[in-house]
Amino acid sequence: MALNCGIVGLTNTGKTTIYNCISNKKAESSNYAFSASKSNIGIVAVNDPRLYEIDQFIHAEKIIPATVELVDIPGLTKGSSQGEGVGNKFLQDIQKSNAIIHVLRCFDDENLPHVEGSVDPVRDKEIVDLELQVRDLEIVDRRIEKTRKIAVHDKAAKKELEVLEKLKDHLENMYNARDLQSSPEEKEIIRELFLLTDKPVLYVCNVDDDAATSGNHYTEKVKAAVKKEDTEVLIIAGQLEAEISELEDEHDRKEFLEDAGLKEPGVNKLTRSAYKLLNLQSFFTAGPKEVRAWTIRKGMTAQQAAGVIHSDMERGFIRAEVMKYEDFVTLGSEQAVKDAGKFRLEGKHYIVEEGDIMHIRFNV
Repeated sequence: MALNCGIVGLTNTGKTTIYNCISNKKAESSNYAFSASKSNIGIVAVNDPRLYEIDQFIHAEKIIPATVELVDIPGLTKGSSQGEGVGNKFLQDIQKSNAIIHVLRCFDDENLPHVEGSVDPVRDKEIVDLELQVRDLEIVDRRIEKTRKIAVHDKAAKKELEVLEKLKDHLENMYNARDLQSSPEEKEIIRELFLLTDKPVLYVCNVDDDAATSGNHYTEKVKAAVKKEDTEVLIIAGQLEAEISELEDEHDRKEFLEDAGLKEPGVNKLTRSAYKLLNLQSFFTAGPKEVRAWTIRKGMTAQQAAGVIHSDMERGFIRAEVMKYEDFVTLGSEQAVKDAGKFRLEGKHYIVEEGDIMHIRFNV
């Protein structure tokens, strides 16, 4: 699906290192501010252990995971909204993203100078927030100017103007649009503006190797700073993840992870969190040729989900044969699920649930 997460942060936070660990493209990373001249886009596989659990009973020729698109946006700095550093070009790239992964530097390294002179992830978060808020204020001001001209004789425009002025005051007090208390009708007006600070966000604390499992005093400050936000905080040791990603042998990777006290690479959690952040979910198809995860938006019907596989399946949809993932892996086969009375036939209006295993019947 054409949705993506933009990875943002101040320069030298290690976000490109993390991006390289999970992306099928390698972006250049550097110790120098403003060294990047363009955003990098990568298609990333979403690590989903359920696919392999299903395949234990199927033994398919191949396993195909869901994917998510990540955009590594070059580091921001104070004044980006006014053209400093790489400036407005990359704020535009953020605006095109559907969600934001904000990487915060939570490690000390005297060989990697911080653009602000010291390590302080909460301050860094506030700097980036401010730059995005300034950009949003420009958008809101332009919309207010346009709406005010027609609000005199238009009730709908008058209502919109009230919402815009409420939003303007909120941004001017250095709050993000996503945190504004508003009604569903007001949220719809705000959504149409495509504001940077209205996008869902998760925070990644990039730590050193010693803090990979439990974090450090920097990560505790970040958690305290965002505790009132509807968000997630992940702890990832970027340099450690980079070393793991270079290992081709699966046994070596597992041994490396165990030595670091990790059950899986932290970037696996990041891809799953990015998927959820975009309001996406998976359903599965399973057969001798492949076990596959298909990406849909939450709330899609069985007929719409069929269209994700092929437009002919949506057009000629008859029914969906549905098993729950938990039932299949517990009972061990489709026949066992049927015998247990847990195999269901669903029509085109069925709302697909996370982890459904489906077979689509159609006729064109």
